[in-house]
Amino acid sequence: MANQQNYIDLKVSDGTEMAAYSAFPANKTGKLPGIMVWQEAFGVNNHMRNVTERFAQAGYVAICPELFHRTAPKGFEGSYTDFETVKPHTSALTIPGLEADIKATYDWLTSRENVDKKNICCVGYCMGGRVSFLTNSLLPVKAAVSYYGRGIDALSDRYEQLHAKQLFYWGGLDKHIKSENIHSVIKQMEAAGKDFINVKISYADHGFNCDERASYNRAASEEAWALTLAFLANS
Repeated sequence: MANQQNYIDLKVSDGTEMAAYSAFPANKTGKLPGIMVWQEAFGVNNHMRNVTERFAQAGYVAICPELFHRTAPKGFEGSYTDFETVKPHTSALTIPGLEADIKATYDWLTSRENVDKKNICCVGYCMGGRVSFLTNSLLPVKAAVSYYGRGIDALSDRYEQLHAKQLFYWGGLDKHIKSENIHSVIKQMEAAGKDFINVKISYADHGFNCDERASYNRAASEEAWALTLAFLANS
């Protein structure tokens, strides 16, 4: 059960209101790093809340907003076994809407006195992997991580605009994202002269990080977590 005290409401520039799950490091003082956690296509569910909490335990002020707030009720969670439950909401997302949500989330972090404004990162999973890439193109984040983000190759106008190093994770068994899509991403990163790490885990499938999905791969998840923390810390 989610701790309701962790939920906040953010005002978005288009006049909408967006709920977000927040988590804070325990017994930490001084300026702390901040991280925006972007959801999978299935909502800010138990898994996404747990991920947000893990980043807080690692020392980050973490926030995971509900990107479906324009079309879904507050607290919406879709079914991992029935994509049709989330398709109306994923289909309704727009770049301008996402940009407004990203800025509202970033503004909340930068407005906190205990957050180091020069040390804000982002990470996203599945649908959120693409949002993390968008965030890197939109805001002066310190580092960005994308787990199996579908559609990043199509954001061809964004590569030149990236502010920070980008870490990509892909599953070698992923039938949703093809090798040519990954190759396109890397080719565009190189052409733009941007720093990145590209990780394709041959034995992992789409969603390998989520321990509530059939595609969960514990080894891949733990290995990616270790690299992610090192990447964020060293950026």
